[in-house]
Amino acid sequence: MTHSSAAISGLLCLVATTIAGETITIKGSDTMVRLGQRWAEEYMALNKTAVIQVTGGGTGAGVAALLNSGTDVCQASRDLSAREFELASKKRIAPLRITVALDAVAVYLHKANPVESLSLGQLRGIYTGAITSWRDLGGPDHRIVLYSRENSSGTYVLFREVVLKNHDYAPEAQTLPGTAAVINAVAHDRYGIGYGGIAWESNVKHAMVKPTDTSAAVSPTDANVSRGEYPIARKLYWFTNGEPTGELARLRDFVLSDTGQQIAAHAGYFPLLTNVVEKTEMK
Repeated sequence: MTHSSAAISGLLCLVATTIAGETITIKGSDTMVRLGQRWAEEYMALNKTAVIQVTGGGTGAGVAALLNSGTDVCQASRDLSAREFELASKKRIAPLRITVALDAVAVYLHKANPVESLSLGQLRGIYTGAITSWRDLGGPDHRIVLYSRENSSGTYVLFREVVLKNHDYAPEAQTLPGTAAVINAVAHDRYGIGYGGIAWESNVKHAMVKPTDTSAAVSPTDANVSRGEYPIARKLYWFTNGEPTGELARLRDFVLSDTGQQIAAHAGYFPLLTNVVEKTEMK
């Protein structure tokens, strides 16, 4: 673990004052930052000497911190890449991947937009620039305004892999620094479209998504995600340097317990199935 000698500034940060002990630091995915905060709040309420700092910055920032021994836990909305595992090995870091919750990547539309569903093919056309008008999708005769995340975001990477099939984003896509910024932009732009974690409260609507152009539209609900029917779902991870010990091990066990998974569900994420909770995977 790292010790709490350094201040962390400019953060979405949760800090408890304490007189002693080690600070557990959690850094990474913006999608997961509020979930990490909820887990930390509940854990510290039950363990009065525990101190946990939770910060965002994106999955890429969390991975960089893990590889530089700058955090105890990297919260990640994607798996580490082969290159990141290679870098970890060179730095004698042994990333342990722990699946901690499930998430759906929602497609955000303005509430006044009459479009209710989009296929993966249509989303790919929209975000690669092949489809530029809502008219082609049953909406108004107006240019589509694209909002996206920065390339350090795990959500950006997953959306590019699953939806864009690794094609490049259209240059017109406006990159914004966080899910909240994407939602805010779409909420104020009736011709906008964005994407991000399902758990974020918003003033937008979630489009249903069709796996193919001819299949039924699927809403990003708990049941649809658990059954694997919603096509843009994912696991959310914690990465630690090797098997956690001490306070960090107890925090990990709390997160994977029924209580921890209920906290995830109440925060708007999806709890793990029992057989997934029992797994931790070394890669």
